[in-house]
Amino acid sequence: MASAPAAARTRQAARAGARTGHPFQDPGLPFADRVEDLLGRLTRDEKISLLHQYQPAVPRLGVRSFRTGTEALHGLAWLGKATVFPQALGLASTWNPALIKRVGAAVGDEARGLQHERPKGWGLNLWAPVVNLLRDPRWGRNEEGYSEDPYLTGVISLAYGTGLQGEHPRYLKTAPTIKHYLANNTEHNRSTSDSVLPPRVRHEYYEAAFRPALAADAVTGVMTSYNLVNGRPATVNPDLDGAVRKWARQDLLNVTDADAPNNLTGGQDYYSTLAEADAAALKAGIDSFTSDSEDSGKTVKALTTALEKGLISESDIDTAVRHILGVRCRLGEFDPDGGPYGKISKSVIDSPAHRALARETAREAIVLLKNAPAPGGRAVLPLDAKRLKKVAVLGPLADTLYTDWYSGSLPYEVTPREGIKKRLGSAGKVTGSAGVDRIALKNAATGAYLTGGDGADGAVLTESGSSPGTTAQFDVYDWGQGIVTLRSAANAKYLGYDGKVFRNDQEQPGGWYVQQQFVLEKQDGDVRLVRYAGYDTLTDWFGPKKYLKADDDGTVGLVAEKDATRYTVETVRDGVAEAVEAAREADVAVVVAGTMPAINGREDHDRTDMSLAEGQSALIKAVHRANPRTVVVLESSYPQTVTWEQSRIPALVWTTHAGQETGTALADILFGDHNPAGRLTQTWYRSQDDLPGLLEYDIIKADRTYLYFRGKALYPFGHGLSYTTFRYGPPRLSSRTLRPEGSVTVSVEVTNTGRRDGDEVVQLYVRRRGSRDKQPLQQLRGFERVRLKAGHSTTVRLKLRAADLAHWDVTRGREVLESGEAELRIGASCTDIRGRTTLLVRGEKVPPRDLSRTTRAADFDDYRGVRLVDESKARGEAVGAVEDRAWVLFRDVDLGSGAREFTARVAREARGSGNLAVRLGSPRGRVVGSVEVRSTGDRYAYESVSARLRGAHGRHDVYLVFSDAMRVSSFSMR
Repeated sequence: MASAPAAARTRQAARAGARTGHPFQDPGLPFADRVEDLLGRLTRDEKISLLHQYQPAVPRLGVRSFRTGTEALHGLAWLGKATVFPQALGLASTWNPALIKRVGAAVGDEARGLQHERPKGWGLNLWAPVVNLLRDPRWGRNEEGYSEDPYLTGVISLAYGTGLQGEHPRYLKTAPTIKHYLANNTEHNRSTSDSVLPPRVRHEYYEAAFRPALAADAVTGVMTSYNLVNGRPATVNPDLDGAVRKWARQDLLNVTDADAPNNLTGGQDYYSTLAEADAAALKAGIDSFTSDSEDSGKTVKALTTALEKGLISESDIDTAVRHILGVRCRLGEFDPDGGPYGKISKSVIDSPAHRALARETAREAIVLLKNAPAPGGRAVLPLDAKRLKKVAVLGPLADTLYTDWYSGSLPYEVTPREGIKKRLGSAGKVTGSAGVDRIALKNAATGAYLTGGDGADGAVLTESGSSPGTTAQFDVYDWGQGIVTLRSAANAKYLGYDGKVFRNDQEQPGGWYVQQQFVLEKQDGDVRLVRYAGYDTLTDWFGPKKYLKADDDGTVGLVAEKDATRYTVETVRDGVAEAVEAAREADVAVVVAGTMPAINGREDHDRTDMSLAEGQSALIKAVHRANPRTVVVLESSYPQTVTWEQSRIPALVWTTHAGQETGTALADILFGDHNPAGRLTQTWYRSQDDLPGLLEYDIIKADRTYLYFRGKALYPFGHGLSYTTFRYGPPRLSSRTLRPEGSVTVSVEVTNTGRRDGDEVVQLYVRRRGSRDKQPLQQLRGFERVRLKAGHSTTVRLKLRAADLAHWDVTRGREVLESGEAELRIGASCTDIRGRTTLLVRGEKVPPRDLSRTTRAADFDDYRGVRLVDESKARGEAVGAVEDRAWVLFRDVDLGSGAREFTARVAREARGSGNLAVRLGSPRGRVVGSVEVRSTGDRYAYESVSARLRGAHGRHDVYLVFSDAMRVSSFSMR
């Protein structure tokens, strides 16, 4: 730290250097003053131009161009070679926020490392982290999130965001943007699907994932999601300028997702013109419009039109620009020297330190799912290198590292086989096989073979070979549900399609339209039809499914089904047989199976199956029959229903696609050089039948995630094994009573009772008793990853705040800390509980509901056949009946000596009239009043209706029962 005189001289020098410029370029002035100075110098048109993602330069003021949005989920993406860390799911699986902060710092450094050359796509506004909760493992973007738990997600996102933006008290290394707000877990029809969120689940679950990083100023803004939330597009969610900004202490720069503004007038059909749409987004709290790629013309025109028509004011524009300039100023952009992070150079990218960090993170993320004795009596893992003469490394992912859509380019690759071979060294021999068939495809009519090329760039696929030479041979990788990829035996490149011809020149499947997918469609016995699968598993993205056929010159293209060529499949090599032979001769077999991130679920493509690919499952079973000492490594982006493997395979290991050091990290774990301590961050289910529909967002009512799931999981939340054992002492409390605004410390002694040093993740769960409302079965409220030498002990202390036990009270629209007991559970997972204790909570009792005051209909306790909908396009929520005899419940209402009148604000778009009845006790209980609801002609046209109440006194559960489709925004019973 510089001395006070030195700091003063630095400020004087900075000011002296800035005298020839403008005040906004003076580092000695407060940021707010600098922003106001620059804002005042901009013309109206210049200000509007800054509201697009691609902000142009303002040469007359010396302001450079600026771009929002560099993808950085687990390293820099789309900017060339950079350090690739484990997928976000893997980062969270470390349960190590200190480590993840270091990862964030490394990614932030690498973003800064490109600042001097500014390649296309570069910027210091980083679009990370993703905190959308993993409430359903079928979500295509599961790999991008951290956990199904909001607390764990909050801790990890805070750590990563803090690392990205750096430790300086005033300046930012980078400006991270948290995404996607809100409740975005569906890719199918993602811009038109509606996430219906009752108040409790919205506040306690979905919003809770965003609050920690925002409240700690660990991120500088939010990105909106594509979906609708309670009937209103997230792009115009008024919470952006309300709750979201209130959570943060610093000004935020909020952005839309790519082309989301156009959805408002497109698929969502929410506004008639883009001027109306962009005006609404701006007023809702959007500062930067990500739209039409680099073409800002439409956005500028729309906002200019909106201003001229009075839909927005210049002060609305100024507010958004102020947010933008505030972040740019904090990045040091307007400082003469670029600020305190301005000197970071490109040398940090893929530096030795970052390589070591990638390896450390990859191995800390690995989860040991199972480790049971194999024949011989001892657990298969860890492997003993001194005793192994031969190891068979098998499977479709043994020799390949796959990257995902938001991954950077790997600077180098250590595959699982390479990592194991290097670790084993000269002590033993590594053999193996991908375990996939190598085939040739012969035109059943002409006898010509499909043939590629043997050079690095392959060749155009033709029907030209008269014999199945190497260039006519392809390895068939099975990714499940009939989808395969074809990898050329001649050059190890995948066969792909560029829109005109097929060529074996692809490093791996990828791209927005994944054009390396095929289906070998059986027809007439051994003769198969090769179908181009395109982007979707059933149809080509651009229309009906298409098939392969050669033109007159032999070049293969796409045709309709009726014109398709029939090919005979000739098996050159039986992959399973080859793998079995290698496994039979080995001391141990390691099968590396899993998923391909561009195929098995990704952005815009949800999963429809959670099983292993059929071919991979068959391979594992065959290898296990040949060698009972089989280890299965699952390398995937999400949970899988590996029930057979769990029951039969002695050792199971899971990792995400973990980047460049995957093989080294796996070897560290398999050979016991590092004791595994990764933990699952979401439930692994036994079957898809354990899950409700993908669009069911109400986790409380639907019993979703470990918080409410009542079934038996395959692997529970927080699960992960070790090569050593840990004993927990009884949990102790600093106080047996918890009062509002207070806290208690839970202490537990943990002892490593095994013979190996290792890490344990100590987890604190809470279960409330006697609540007015349905509560989680248990809820994570603290954890710590501790490292213990064999035989050593430590005391883990976890702080529990009163706020951690509060929940949303729908009766009064605020959080409540209820009086009663809380059971505190300490354990190694949500089901492996090692100790319990009870805490007395001195809070309050939720009083009976008072419906004499105007009550929002959306604040119900339970429901059937209704959806929450937008009361107006600007703000507010209402209840909309979507079924006849739909109802909403308001529990434990005190009607006193008698309520005499029922009044409601209602809307009915349909013709005719319906009935809204007030019933006591049940949806079929006694009717104490009802009103006729006539057509108002529009879903947003509300009117007040009233009816006399009879016999409405005492304490009852009150039901509003709808005869048919209508909306209710508020009501009272007086």
